[in-house]
Amino acid sequence: MPVDPADAVEEMLPPARLVPLALQHVLVMYAGAVAVPLIIGRALGLRPEEVAFLISADLFACGLATLIQSAGFPGVGIRLPVMMGVTFAAVGPMLSMAATPGIGLLGIYGSVIGAGLFGLLVAPFVSRLLPLFPPVVTGTIILVIGISLMRVGINWAGGGQPTLTRIIDGVPAAVPNPNYAQPGGLGIAFLVLLTILGLIRWGRGFLANVAVLLGIVAGSVLAACLGLMPLDKVAAAPWFAPVLPFHFGLPEFHLVPIATMCVVMIVVMIESTGMFLALGEITGRPVSQTDLARGLRADGLGTLLGGLFNTFPYTSFSQNVGLVGVTGVRSRSVTVAGGVIMLALGLLPKMAALVEAVPQVVLGGAGLVMFGMVAATGARILTAVDFRGQPKNQFVVAVAVGFGMIPLVAPTFFRNLPHALHPLLESGILLASIAAVVLNAFFNGLGSTEQAGRDASAAAAAAEHV
Repeated sequence: MPVDPADAVEEMLPPARLVPLALQHVLVMYAGAVAVPLIIGRALGLRPEEVAFLISADLFACGLATLIQSAGFPGVGIRLPVMMGVTFAAVGPMLSMAATPGIGLLGIYGSVIGAGLFGLLVAPFVSRLLPLFPPVVTGTIILVIGISLMRVGINWAGGGQPTLTRIIDGVPAAVPNPNYAQPGGLGIAFLVLLTILGLIRWGRGFLANVAVLLGIVAGSVLAACLGLMPLDKVAAAPWFAPVLPFHFGLPEFHLVPIATMCVVMIVVMIESTGMFLALGEITGRPVSQTDLARGLRADGLGTLLGGLFNTFPYTSFSQNVGLVGVTGVRSRSVTVAGGVIMLALGLLPKMAALVEAVPQVVLGGAGLVMFGMVAATGARILTAVDFRGQPKNQFVVAVAVGFGMIPLVAPTFFRNLPHALHPLLESGILLASIAAVVLNAFFNGLGSTEQAGRDASAAAAAAEHV
Protein backbone atom coordinates (compact mmCIF):
# COMPACT_ATOMS: atom_id res chain seq x y z
CA MET A 1 0.00 0.00 0.00
CA PRO A 2 1.49 3.44 -0.93
CA VAL A 3 2.56 5.63 1.97
CA ASP A 4 0.61 8.88 2.34
CA PRO A 5 3.03 11.84 1.76
CA ALA A 6 1.96 13.50 4.99
CA ASP A 7 2.70 10.30 6.91
CA ALA A 8 6.08 9.97 5.16
CA VAL A 9 7.10 13.49 6.22
CA GLU A 10 5.88 12.96 9.80
CA GLU A 11 7.24 9.41 10.12
CA MET A 12 9.52 8.87 13.11
CA LEU A 13 12.33 6.53 12.06
CA PRO A 14 13.98 4.08 14.47
CA PRO A 15 17.41 5.14 15.79
CA ALA A 16 19.23 2.47 13.75
CA ARG A 17 18.07 4.23 10.55
CA LEU A 18 17.70 7.76 11.88
CA VAL A 19 21.29 8.34 13.04
CA PRO A 20 23.09 7.17 9.85
CA LEU A 21 20.69 9.13 7.64
CA ALA A 22 21.12 12.25 9.78
CA LEU A 23 24.92 11.90 9.67
CA GLN A 24 24.72 11.59 5.89
CA HIS A 25 22.91 14.94 5.71
CA VAL A 26 25.52 16.55 7.99
CA LEU A 27 28.45 15.21 5.95
CA VAL A 28 26.92 16.34 2.65
CA MET A 29 26.66 19.94 3.88
CA TYR A 30 29.71 20.10 6.17
CA ALA A 31 32.30 21.45 3.71
CA GLY A 32 29.95 24.18 2.52
CA ALA A 33 28.89 25.02 6.06
CA VAL A 34 32.42 25.75 7.32
CA ALA A 35 33.61 27.55 4.17
CA VAL A 36 32.01 30.93 4.95
CA PRO A 37 33.45 31.42 8.48
CA LEU A 38 36.86 30.43 7.09
CA ILE A 39 36.57 33.00 4.28
CA ILE A 40 35.36 35.85 6.50
CA GLY A 41 37.62 35.05 9.47
CA ARG A 42 40.75 34.97 7.34
CA ALA A 43 39.71 38.07 5.38
CA LEU A 44 39.44 39.92 8.70
CA GLY A 45 42.84 38.66 9.82
CA LEU A 46 41.43 37.01 12.94
CA ARG A 47 43.67 34.83 15.09
CA PRO A 48 43.41 31.05 14.47
CA GLU A 49 41.52 30.48 17.72
CA GLU A 50 39.02 33.21 16.75
CA VAL A 51 38.48 31.64 13.31
CA ALA A 52 37.95 28.31 15.08
CA PHE A 53 35.33 29.96 17.28
CA LEU A 54 33.59 31.32 14.17
CA ILE A 55 33.41 27.75 12.86
CA SER A 56 31.94 26.49 16.16
CA ALA A 57 29.42 29.33 16.21
CA ASP A 58 28.45 28.60 12.62
CA LEU A 59 27.87 24.88 13.26
CA PHE A 60 25.89 25.69 16.41
CA ALA A 61 23.70 28.22 14.57
CA CYS A 62 23.28 25.75 11.67
CA GLY A 63 21.79 23.35 14.19
CA LEU A 64 19.49 25.99 15.70
CA ALA A 65 18.26 27.18 12.29
CA THR A 66 17.70 23.60 11.11
CA LEU A 67 15.64 22.75 14.20
CA ILE A 68 13.55 25.91 13.75
CA GLN A 69 12.92 25.09 10.08
CA SER A 70 12.39 21.31 10.30
CA ALA A 71 10.81 20.86 13.74
CA GLY A 72 8.91 24.14 13.55
CA PHE A 73 7.44 26.46 16.14
CA PRO A 74 4.14 28.37 16.16
CA GLY A 75 4.13 30.48 13.00
CA VAL A 76 7.76 29.65 12.12
CA GLY A 77 9.31 26.75 10.19
CA ILE A 78 8.13 24.90 7.09
CA ARG A 79 8.27 21.49 8.83
CA LEU A 80 9.81 19.67 5.90
CA PRO A 81 13.18 17.86 5.72
CA VAL A 82 15.43 20.93 5.40
CA MET A 83 19.04 21.50 6.52
CA MET A 84 20.06 25.13 7.03
CA GLY A 85 23.48 26.67 6.48
CA VAL A 86 25.23 29.98 5.77
CA THR A 87 24.51 31.26 2.28
CA PHE A 88 27.36 32.09 -0.11
CA ALA A 89 25.22 34.96 -1.46
CA ALA A 90 26.24 37.08 1.55
CA VAL A 91 30.00 36.46 1.23
CA GLY A 92 30.75 39.20 -1.33
CA PRO A 93 28.99 41.98 0.59
CA MET A 94 30.53 40.80 3.88
CA LEU A 95 34.03 40.80 2.38
CA SER A 96 33.40 44.37 1.24
CA MET A 97 32.24 45.33 4.75
CA ALA A 98 35.27 43.60 6.25
CA ALA A 99 37.55 45.76 4.11
CA THR A 100 35.72 49.01 4.96
CA PRO A 101 37.24 50.97 7.89
CA GLY A 102 34.80 51.47 10.73
CA ILE A 103 32.61 48.46 9.88
CA GLY A 104 34.54 45.22 10.35
CA LEU A 105 33.16 42.16 12.09
CA LEU A 106 30.86 43.99 14.52
CA GLY A 107 29.37 45.98 11.64
CA ILE A 108 28.79 42.73 9.75
CA TYR A 109 26.92 41.30 12.76
CA GLY A 110 24.80 44.46 12.97
CA SER A 111 23.87 44.12 9.31
CA VAL A 112 23.03 40.41 9.77
CA ILE A 113 20.75 41.17 12.73
CA GLY A 114 19.06 43.96 10.75
CA ALA A 115 18.57 41.64 7.78
CA GLY A 116 17.13 38.94 10.06
CA LEU A 117 14.56 41.34 11.51
CA PHE A 118 13.77 42.52 7.97
CA GLY A 119 13.28 38.90 6.88
CA LEU A 120 10.85 38.23 9.71
CA LEU A 121 8.79 41.28 8.72
CA VAL A 122 8.66 40.72 4.96
CA ALA A 123 8.32 36.91 4.92
CA PRO A 124 4.55 36.96 4.14
CA PHE A 125 5.10 39.27 1.16
CA VAL A 126 8.15 37.72 -0.51
CA SER A 127 6.10 35.40 -2.71
CA ARG A 128 4.66 38.52 -4.33
CA LEU A 129 8.18 39.50 -5.39
CA LEU A 130 8.69 36.29 -7.38
CA PRO A 131 7.79 37.95 -10.71
CA LEU A 132 10.86 40.19 -10.23
CA PHE A 133 13.11 37.12 -10.13
CA PRO A 134 12.51 34.85 -13.15
CA PRO A 135 15.28 32.41 -14.18
CA VAL A 136 17.07 35.03 -16.31
CA VAL A 137 17.54 37.10 -13.13
CA THR A 138 18.29 34.34 -10.61
CA GLY A 139 20.60 32.51 -13.02
CA THR A 140 22.58 35.70 -13.67
CA ILE A 141 22.87 36.49 -9.95
CA ILE A 142 24.06 32.97 -9.09
CA LEU A 143 26.53 33.03 -12.00
CA VAL A 144 28.05 36.28 -10.69
CA ILE A 145 28.17 34.88 -7.14
CA GLY A 146 30.19 31.90 -8.37
CA ILE A 147 32.56 34.00 -10.47
CA SER A 148 33.11 36.42 -7.56
CA LEU A 149 33.88 33.58 -5.16
CA MET A 150 36.36 31.94 -7.54
CA ARG A 151 39.05 34.46 -6.63
CA VAL A 152 38.77 33.24 -3.02
CA GLY A 153 39.28 29.63 -4.12
CA ILE A 154 42.15 30.56 -6.44
CA ASN A 155 43.99 32.50 -3.74
CA TRP A 156 43.42 29.64 -1.31
CA ALA A 157 45.04 27.30 -3.83
CA GLY A 158 47.94 29.74 -4.05
CA GLY A 159 48.39 29.69 -0.27
CA GLY A 160 46.99 33.12 0.63
CA GLN A 161 47.03 36.57 -0.91
CA PRO A 162 49.56 37.36 -3.67
CA THR A 163 50.66 40.51 -1.83
CA LEU A 164 51.07 41.46 1.81
CA THR A 165 50.76 44.90 3.39
CA ARG A 166 53.94 46.08 5.11
CA ILE A 167 54.85 49.40 6.69
CA ILE A 168 57.87 50.84 4.84
CA ASP A 169 59.24 54.16 6.08
CA GLY A 170 55.95 54.72 7.90
CA VAL A 171 53.86 54.19 4.77
CA PRO A 172 51.71 51.07 4.07
CA ALA A 173 52.95 49.30 0.95
CA ALA A 174 52.02 46.11 -0.91
CA VAL A 175 54.88 43.63 -1.18
CA PRO A 176 54.91 40.19 -2.87
CA ASN A 177 53.98 37.25 -0.63
CA PRO A 178 57.00 34.89 -0.75
CA ASN A 179 54.79 31.90 0.17
CA TYR A 180 52.30 32.49 -2.63
CA ALA A 181 52.06 29.94 -5.47
CA GLN A 182 54.85 27.69 -4.19
CA PRO A 183 55.07 24.44 -6.23
CA GLY A 184 54.50 22.23 -3.19
CA GLY A 185 51.31 24.04 -2.20
CA LEU A 186 50.02 24.05 -5.76
CA GLY A 187 50.68 20.31 -5.93
CA ILE A 188 48.60 19.68 -2.79
CA ALA A 189 45.74 21.80 -4.14
CA PHE A 190 45.90 19.88 -7.43
CA LEU A 191 45.83 16.55 -5.58
CA VAL A 192 42.72 17.63 -3.66
CA LEU A 193 41.09 18.64 -6.93
CA LEU A 194 41.98 15.33 -8.59
CA THR A 195 40.67 13.37 -5.59
CA ILE A 196 37.33 15.18 -5.71
CA LEU A 197 36.99 14.74 -9.47
CA GLY A 198 37.94 11.06 -9.20
CA LEU A 199 35.31 10.43 -6.53
CA ILE A 200 32.70 12.22 -8.59
CA ARG A 201 33.68 10.21 -11.68
CA TRP A 202 33.97 6.75 -10.13
CA GLY A 203 32.25 7.07 -6.75
CA ARG A 204 28.65 6.01 -6.32
CA GLY A 205 25.86 7.28 -4.11
CA PHE A 206 27.06 8.60 -0.77
CA LEU A 207 30.76 8.63 -1.77
CA ALA A 208 30.03 10.95 -4.68
CA ASN A 209 27.85 13.16 -2.47
CA VAL A 210 30.68 13.76 0.02
CA ALA A 211 33.47 13.99 -2.58
CA VAL A 212 34.46 17.54 -1.54
CA LEU A 213 34.71 16.59 2.13
CA LEU A 214 36.77 13.46 1.35
CA GLY A 215 39.05 15.50 -0.92
CA ILE A 216 39.73 17.90 1.95
CA VAL A 217 40.45 14.95 4.26
CA ALA A 218 42.91 13.45 1.76
CA GLY A 219 44.69 16.79 1.30
CA SER A 220 44.84 17.33 5.06
CA VAL A 221 46.41 13.91 5.64
CA LEU A 222 49.07 14.66 3.03
CA ALA A 223 49.72 18.12 4.46
CA ALA A 224 50.06 16.67 7.97
CA CYS A 225 52.52 14.04 6.73
CA LEU A 226 54.59 16.82 5.13
CA GLY A 227 54.57 18.86 8.34
CA LEU A 228 52.41 21.61 6.82
CA MET A 229 49.46 21.20 9.18
CA PRO A 230 50.49 21.95 12.79
CA LEU A 231 48.11 20.44 15.29
CA ASP A 232 49.33 22.13 18.47
CA LYS A 233 46.29 24.42 18.61
CA VAL A 234 44.02 21.41 18.12
CA ALA A 235 45.68 19.69 21.08
CA ALA A 236 45.32 22.85 23.19
CA ALA A 237 41.64 23.37 22.34
CA PRO A 238 39.13 22.19 24.96
CA TRP A 239 36.79 19.32 24.24
CA PHE A 240 33.69 21.29 25.19
CA ALA A 241 32.81 24.99 25.32
CA PRO A 242 29.47 26.82 25.03
CA VAL A 243 28.76 29.22 22.17
CA LEU A 244 27.65 32.47 23.81
CA PRO A 245 26.06 35.50 22.12
CA PHE A 246 28.16 38.61 21.42
CA HIS A 247 31.47 36.81 21.82
CA PHE A 248 33.30 39.56 19.89
CA GLY A 249 31.38 42.46 21.45
CA LEU A 250 28.09 44.24 20.86
CA PRO A 251 27.07 44.57 17.19
CA GLU A 252 27.39 47.92 15.47
CA PHE A 253 24.61 49.16 13.21
CA HIS A 254 25.37 51.12 10.04
CA LEU A 255 22.64 52.10 7.57
CA VAL A 256 24.30 51.15 4.25
CA PRO A 257 25.57 47.70 5.40
CA ILE A 258 22.12 46.90 6.82
CA ALA A 259 20.42 47.99 3.58
CA THR A 260 22.95 45.94 1.61
CA MET A 261 22.30 42.82 3.67
CA CYS A 262 18.54 43.31 3.38
CA VAL A 263 18.88 43.18 -0.41
CA VAL A 264 20.88 39.96 0.04
CA MET A 265 18.11 38.68 2.30
CA ILE A 266 15.52 39.21 -0.44
CA VAL A 267 17.65 37.24 -2.91
CA VAL A 268 18.16 34.46 -0.32
CA MET A 269 14.44 34.27 0.43
CA ILE A 270 13.56 34.09 -3.27
CA GLU A 271 16.05 31.22 -3.55
CA SER A 272 14.49 29.55 -0.48
CA THR A 273 11.03 29.92 -2.01
CA GLY A 274 12.18 27.89 -4.99
CA MET A 275 13.75 25.29 -2.71
CA PHE A 276 10.58 24.92 -0.64
CA LEU A 277 8.41 24.53 -3.75
CA ALA A 278 10.80 21.91 -5.14
CA LEU A 279 10.90 20.09 -1.80
CA GLY A 280 7.12 20.09 -1.68
CA GLU A 281 7.10 18.27 -5.03
CA ILE A 282 9.79 15.79 -3.88
CA THR A 283 7.98 14.93 -0.65
CA GLY A 284 4.50 14.99 -2.17
CA ARG A 285 3.30 17.58 0.33
CA PRO A 286 2.10 20.72 -1.52
CA VAL A 287 3.49 23.97 -0.11
CA SER A 288 0.84 26.64 0.53
CA GLN A 289 1.32 30.40 0.88
CA THR A 290 1.06 29.95 4.66
CA ASP A 291 3.77 27.27 4.55
CA LEU A 292 6.00 29.56 2.49
CA ALA A 293 5.56 32.38 4.98
CA ARG A 294 6.46 30.04 7.86
CA GLY A 295 9.56 28.79 6.04
CA LEU A 296 10.74 32.27 5.13
CA ARG A 297 10.19 33.47 8.70
CA ALA A 298 12.53 30.65 9.74
CA ASP A 299 15.13 32.06 7.30
CA GLY A 300 14.73 35.46 8.96
CA LEU A 301 14.82 34.08 12.49
CA GLY A 302 17.83 31.87 11.68
CA THR A 303 19.65 34.91 10.28
CA LEU A 304 18.75 36.98 13.35
CA LEU A 305 20.10 34.23 15.63
CA GLY A 306 23.17 34.05 13.39
CA GLY A 307 23.94 37.70 14.13
CA LEU A 308 23.39 37.18 17.84
CA PHE A 309 25.54 34.04 17.98
CA ASN A 310 28.52 35.49 16.08
CA THR A 311 27.77 34.12 12.62
CA PHE A 312 26.03 34.96 9.35
CA PRO A 313 22.79 34.72 7.23
CA TYR A 314 21.13 31.30 6.88
CA THR A 315 19.17 29.57 4.14
CA SER A 316 18.18 26.05 3.10
CA PHE A 317 20.99 23.95 1.57
CA SER A 318 19.85 22.57 -1.76
CA GLN A 319 22.35 19.69 -1.82
CA ASN A 320 20.40 18.35 1.16
CA VAL A 321 17.12 18.92 -0.67
CA GLY A 322 18.62 16.89 -3.50
CA LEU A 323 19.66 14.20 -1.03
CA VAL A 324 16.02 13.80 0.01
CA GLY A 325 15.20 13.00 -3.61
CA VAL A 326 18.18 10.64 -3.98
CA THR A 327 17.49 8.62 -0.81
CA GLY A 328 13.70 8.76 -1.02
CA VAL A 329 13.58 9.35 2.77
CA ARG A 330 11.07 12.15 3.28
CA SER A 331 10.85 12.16 7.08
CA ARG A 332 11.71 15.48 8.70
CA SER A 333 12.87 13.59 11.79
CA VAL A 334 16.09 12.92 9.85
CA THR A 335 16.94 16.62 9.43
CA VAL A 336 15.81 17.34 13.00
CA ALA A 337 18.37 14.76 14.13
CA GLY A 338 20.88 16.36 11.75
CA GLY A 339 20.24 19.70 13.46
CA VAL A 340 20.95 18.13 16.85
CA ILE A 341 24.24 16.73 15.50
CA MET A 342 25.21 20.18 14.17
CA LEU A 343 24.43 21.69 17.59
CA ALA A 344 26.66 19.12 19.23
CA LEU A 345 29.51 19.74 16.75
CA GLY A 346 29.30 23.45 17.53
CA LEU A 347 30.02 22.70 21.19
CA LEU A 348 33.26 20.80 20.36
CA PRO A 349 36.09 23.36 19.95
CA LYS A 350 38.58 20.61 19.04
CA MET A 351 36.57 19.89 15.88
CA ALA A 352 36.55 23.57 14.93
CA ALA A 353 40.28 23.90 15.65
CA LEU A 354 40.97 20.92 13.41
CA VAL A 355 39.03 22.54 10.54
CA GLU A 356 40.85 25.84 11.09
CA ALA A 357 44.21 24.04 10.96
CA VAL A 358 43.56 22.79 7.41
CA PRO A 359 46.06 24.64 5.17
CA GLN A 360 44.66 27.12 2.67
CA VAL A 361 46.14 25.17 -0.25
CA VAL A 362 44.00 22.17 0.73
CA LEU A 363 40.90 24.32 0.87
CA GLY A 364 41.89 25.86 -2.46
CA GLY A 365 41.58 22.58 -4.32
CA ALA A 366 38.10 22.10 -2.85
CA GLY A 367 37.18 25.77 -3.32
CA LEU A 368 37.74 25.54 -7.06
CA VAL A 369 35.05 22.85 -7.14
CA MET A 370 32.63 24.38 -4.60
CA PHE A 371 32.69 27.91 -5.96
CA GLY A 372 32.92 26.78 -9.57
CA MET A 373 29.79 24.70 -9.05
CA VAL A 374 27.98 27.83 -7.89
CA ALA A 375 28.82 29.52 -11.20
CA ALA A 376 27.90 26.36 -13.11
CA THR A 377 24.54 26.29 -11.34
CA GLY A 378 23.83 29.81 -12.56
CA ALA A 379 24.72 28.70 -16.08
CA ARG A 380 22.40 25.67 -15.76
CA ILE A 381 19.50 27.88 -14.71
CA LEU A 382 20.18 30.19 -17.67
CA THR A 383 19.88 27.22 -20.04
CA ALA A 384 16.15 27.22 -19.27
CA VAL A 385 15.86 30.85 -20.40
CA ASP A 386 14.35 31.50 -23.84
CA PHE A 387 17.11 33.45 -25.61
CA ARG A 388 15.89 32.63 -29.12
CA GLY A 389 12.27 33.71 -28.72
CA GLN A 390 13.17 36.61 -26.39
CA PRO A 391 16.59 37.81 -27.59
CA LYS A 392 16.50 40.80 -25.23
CA ASN A 393 17.26 38.35 -22.41
CA GLN A 394 20.81 38.32 -23.72
CA PHE A 395 21.15 41.99 -22.82
CA VAL A 396 19.82 41.36 -19.33
CA VAL A 397 22.56 38.78 -18.73
CA ALA A 398 25.30 40.68 -20.56
CA VAL A 399 24.88 44.04 -18.82
CA ALA A 400 24.16 42.56 -15.37
CA VAL A 401 27.28 40.37 -15.53
CA GLY A 402 29.24 43.44 -16.66
CA PHE A 403 28.06 45.39 -13.61
CA GLY A 404 28.89 42.42 -11.40
CA MET A 405 32.45 42.31 -12.69
CA ILE A 406 33.24 45.98 -11.92
CA PRO A 407 34.47 45.44 -8.31
CA LEU A 408 36.31 42.28 -9.36
CA VAL A 409 38.36 43.72 -12.24
CA ALA A 410 38.46 47.42 -11.23
CA PRO A 411 38.39 47.65 -7.40
CA THR A 412 38.90 51.46 -7.43
CA PHE A 413 36.19 52.17 -10.03
CA PHE A 414 33.90 53.88 -7.49
CA ARG A 415 36.58 55.48 -5.32
CA ASN A 416 35.39 59.07 -5.96
CA LEU A 417 31.78 58.35 -4.96
CA PRO A 418 30.59 58.91 -1.34
CA HIS A 419 32.43 56.63 1.05
CA ALA A 420 29.22 55.54 2.77
CA LEU A 421 28.10 53.86 -0.46
CA HIS A 422 31.23 51.73 -0.89
CA PRO A 423 29.88 48.58 0.86
CA LEU A 424 27.04 48.63 -1.69
CA LEU A 425 29.03 49.62 -4.78
CA GLU A 426 31.92 47.26 -4.04
CA SER A 427 29.66 44.19 -4.05
CA GLY A 428 29.46 42.83 -7.56
CA ILE A 429 26.67 40.50 -6.46
CA LEU A 430 24.42 43.36 -5.43
CA LEU A 431 25.25 45.43 -8.52
CA ALA A 432 24.43 42.44 -10.72
CA SER A 433 21.21 41.76 -8.77
CA ILE A 434 19.93 45.32 -9.13
CA ALA A 435 20.92 45.51 -12.81
CA ALA A 436 19.31 42.15 -13.64
CA VAL A 437 16.02 42.99 -11.88
CA VAL A 438 15.76 46.45 -13.49
CA LEU A 439 16.76 45.29 -16.98
CA ASN A 440 14.39 42.32 -16.91
CA ALA A 441 11.49 44.55 -15.86
CA PHE A 442 12.46 47.04 -18.61
CA PHE A 443 12.73 44.49 -21.41
CA ASN A 444 10.25 41.79 -20.37
CA GLY A 445 7.86 43.36 -17.89
CA LEU A 446 6.51 41.27 -15.01
CA GLY A 447 4.84 37.88 -15.32
CA SER A 448 2.21 36.32 -13.06
CA THR A 449 2.93 35.11 -9.55
CA GLU A 450 1.79 31.58 -10.52
CA GLN A 451 4.21 31.37 -13.44
CA ALA A 452 6.96 32.83 -11.29
CA GLY A 453 6.34 30.13 -8.69
CA ARG A 454 6.61 27.39 -11.32
CA ASP A 455 9.82 28.95 -12.67
CA ALA A 456 11.31 29.19 -9.17
CA SER A 457 10.50 25.55 -8.43
CA ALA A 458 12.04 24.41 -11.72
CA ALA A 459 15.19 26.48 -11.15
CA ALA A 460 15.56 25.10 -7.62
CA ALA A 461 15.21 21.53 -8.82
CA ALA A 462 18.19 22.06 -11.14
CA ALA A 463 20.35 24.01 -8.70
CA GLU A 464 23.15 23.26 -6.28
CA HIS A 465 23.39 25.35 -3.11
CA VAL A 466 24.62 28.94 -3.14
